Parts: sequence; structure tokens; C-alpha cells
Amino acid sequence: MARKIKLGFVTALTVVRFPLVLAFFAGAVVYSMRPPEERSIALFLLTFVLLVTSAITDLFDGYFARKFSVQTALGAHMDPLMDKFFYLSTLPLLVFVALRNGHTNHSIFLLVMTIMFLSRDQWVTFLRSIGSMYDVSGSAHWSGKVRTAINFPLICLIYLVEECPWQFIPPPVAYVSEVIGLAVNMLSAWIYTYRYWPSLKRAAELDKHH
Repeated sequence: MARKIKLGFVTALTVVRFPLVLAFFAGAVVYSMRPPEERSIALFLLTFVLLVTSAITDLFDGYFARKFSVQTALGAHMDPLMDKFFYLSTLPLLVFVALRNGHTNHSIFLLVMTIMFLSRDQWVTFLRSIGSMYDVSGSAHWSGKVRTAINFPLICLIYLVEECPWQFIPPPVAYVSEVIGLAVNMLSAWIYTYRYWPSLKRAAELDKHH
């Protein structure tokens, strides 16, 4: 029974990432839509805490899964799904707030970054589906973990730069970090492609029975 409780705790820690980031999304939209002079510092702090908490769950669910020895095939697939929900909720929001703040060039770059990030996720899902036909493990690769470890904090940083009432982070810091995050994203896509390339080649072969 204790093992089931531990598994339930780890699973809840993984799944809670989505409602947390949705709550952040709602709070961030409300905050952004208000005139600058009417924006509540308390609301900003709440939304930022929700964002950071959602991001941190990705670190702790894996840690506790290993510590409690409750790693499962479902958890291995659930974690990247929650990551996709995180990106799907935060990246378009960042484009929105950058545009609302009049930072057109930044919003265009964030839009490109959004497309590249979400495209990478769809591509990896496609690769995993092909690999599953040939019994290739669909567990996360180290490059995906590095991508998450870099880009979750990056998203928090971008939101701080765009919306924090106290501008203590120079915008160029975020811009350089975004370029690095985009490069890591593309590297991860290439590594996954290389990993699943044999499966792709097999899937592309003509059926010899026809």
C-alpha cells in the first residue's frame, strides 16, 4: 500500500503541472489586460509563483520517482505530455504580453520560437509513434531533459522581463537566453531524429508482400 501511495504522489506531482500553468495563464491574461497604473503587484506575484511552481514540478516528479523507485511506463510518457501542455500554455501567452507591451520585434521572435518549440514536440511524438512499431523505447532522451531544464527557467525569465513591475533584468539577458534555448530545442530535435532514424527507414520501406 505504501508503494501505491508513493506512486500516487509522484503521478499527482506530474499531472498538477497542467492546472498550475492554466491558472498562471488566466492570471497573466487578466494582469496584462489591465492598464499599467491599475495592475496589481499581488496578482503579478501570484501568477509568477504559479508559473515557477508549475515549472519546478518537472524537477521533483522525476526526483521522487527515482527516490521511491516508482518509475512506470505511464509516468515516462505522462511527463513529456505535461511538458507539451506547459509550452502550449506559456509560449503563446508570452507572444501576447510582448505584443501588448509594444515590443513588436520581441513578439515576432517569440512567435518563431513558439512555432519551433511546438513543431519539435509534434515531430518527437511522430518519431515515438514510428519507433513503437519496432519496439523502440519511447522514454525521454537526455537531450529532452536538458531542453526542459533550460527552457522552463527561460520561460520564467522572459515573463519577468516582460511583466515584472521592477525591471531589474536587462532585456538583452533574456534575448541571448532565448537564442540559446532555441538552439537547444533544434539540437534536441536532431538528436531524436538520429535516434529514431533506423525506425524511420524501416517504416519507409516498401511492403515486400505487395
